Amino acid sequence: MRRFLRPSSFVLLLLAAGALPGCTLPRLLKVAQAGQQISVKPGVLESNGENVLFEVRASVPAAAIRKGQAYNLDLSYRYDNGLREDTLGRLTFVSGEFVYDPEHQDRVVITRQVAFAYAPRKNPGELIARPDARETKRNGKRLKGPELRLARGIVTTGRLVVRQDTTLNLLPETADNNMSGTRVLPFFFDGGQAAIRNYLGTNVAALEDFIEANQRTRKVMIVAGHSPDSLDAHDPRLADKRVQALLKYYRKRVDTDSYLNSVRAIEFQTLAYHRRWDLFLNKVQQSALKPAQVDSVLLLLNDTPGSFARKEKSLHQLSFFDYLDQYIYPVLRFGTVAVEYTAPKRYDSEIYLLSKKIVAKETEADALTAEELRYSATLTPLLAEKQRIYETSVATTGSWQAYHNLAVVLLQRSEKEVNDKVRRAYLRRAATNFTLAAHRNPTADMFYRVATAYHRADDKLEALQNYDYAIKLGGPRPVLDKIFADKAALEIEIGQLDDAVSSLGYSSRSYQNTMNKALIYVLKGNYDGAAGIYQEALALKPNDALAYYSLAVVAARARDEAQVGQNLRRAIQLDRTFAQRAVEDLEFRDLAGTKMFLEVLR
Repeated sequence: MRRFLRPSSFVLLLLAAGALPGCTLPRLLKVAQAGQQISVKPGVLESNGENVLFEVRASVPAAAIRKGQAYNLDLSYRYDNGLREDTLGRLTFVSGEFVYDPEHQDRVVITRQVAFAYAPRKNPGELIARPDARETKRNGKRLKGPELRLARGIVTTGRLVVRQDTTLNLLPETADNNMSGTRVLPFFFDGGQAAIRNYLGTNVAALEDFIEANQRTRKVMIVAGHSPDSLDAHDPRLADKRVQALLKYYRKRVDTDSYLNSVRAIEFQTLAYHRRWDLFLNKVQQSALKPAQVDSVLLLLNDTPGSFARKEKSLHQLSFFDYLDQYIYPVLRFGTVAVEYTAPKRYDSEIYLLSKKIVAKETEADALTAEELRYSATLTPLLAEKQRIYETSVATTGSWQAYHNLAVVLLQRSEKEVNDKVRRAYLRRAATNFTLAAHRNPTADMFYRVATAYHRADDKLEALQNYDYAIKLGGPRPVLDKIFADKAALEIEIGQLDDAVSSLGYSSRSYQNTMNKALIYVLKGNYDGAAGIYQEALALKPNDALAYYSLAVVAARARDEAQVGQNLRRAIQLDRTFAQRAVEDLEFRDLAGTKMFLEVLR
């Protein structure tokens, strides 16, 4: 008689033979979890510029590596009181993903660099790993294990950047009946090129707007030059070609876009600057270079005999030649169009009432001059009404003053806005209008205003680009000092510490720069140096709560409990908001339960 096995016996036989690999998942999960070792560097997550960067190292026994099965660790970051969670990736122990531990050949290791974007709401939070064992085949079974907390986050010391905002005020407005004047429009060319470019650093749109405005034009003066470098200087006629390119462009536009003026009625004057060291030296003297560096440029040019090219080549020996190449040479590839024009006079009238009619489109825009329309904005205290007047002025005249003051009004409205999304929208609109103003009046101060607006709106890459462009234009030392100082603050914010050190080297000693220099020392691990520099900041600004708080952070990293208590107590005495910050700050995590810490917070 044939004997049949009972179903339960049949299953046991299959298990013994390994015919049901899915049923070994609990064993795989148990082996991997029992022997796993997971570490995170740093142990407490820390913001680095705009990101949080860390390394995860996970190892398990080699016995956990099985064909057709895999052990996984799903990484995620949980924050906002556990209500939000970001997925950060997966560590999978399969062939090609791990290596054997050189110190323990019976173990396999995966090391992974992980990053996620920083946001204030993500602090505090925790790094989570969720283990599971699964079959690698399609639609294979999966068995989950209990989640693991790997690290806490986030230390935000890197965000203790100091940036003292410069107040951006409205330009004064006056109603002037005399509309005659000279319009000066600078242009910049690419190295070795004479083609007119229609992007950053040009005034093509402004020139077109001016010609289309049909102001009675008397005379047009066009000049152009070249930089000393080989890109420009190799062509002896490059400056002439740039003059002719601008002249040809202006003539063509007058022919096609102006009904009041004609090419024959305009007096054109042109001048090309060839190998002019005086233009170069003038820009050097208006730069952020130190007086000794400016003197070294003068001496080098005066003492180097020979040709123009040889003198230029000698500049490459200077330790700060990168500054000349990055910030001086580009603005010597210039062209300038100066236009003398006249416009009919008008007498004063009821400016404010007319401006309201113009804004409401109840009368034509030419009922007021451009100056009178802008002046009418000073006659109302309402920001919304000022904004509408300047928007109308921008639409009808396109003057840089109108763009500038519209931007300032938008900044003022952002300061009164509670909703963060609306506030940032105002700031971005302000930055856009500052940009339009700066292209019509390109100075270092104007592009600094562009950068400031983008910086306030947290649009950091745009801000950095405009800080850089403002420096290239050159200007008074106080303006360049502030630009380099704010640029350094931004570079710290985005984690470019070496660039920040370079920028601080071109700026003067101030409270902002001293605090930011100390912060760089902290982030680079030089705690003794940082403490000394924070003391310098206190000499510049006594009783500064932030400086004392920063000294407490330095002491916490140096594990000096007495100094933590002394400096944190002083910071809280000066500003009670630092008490709440200290409670939440992971820099003090090892001291949070000590008697000293609790007494300081009282």
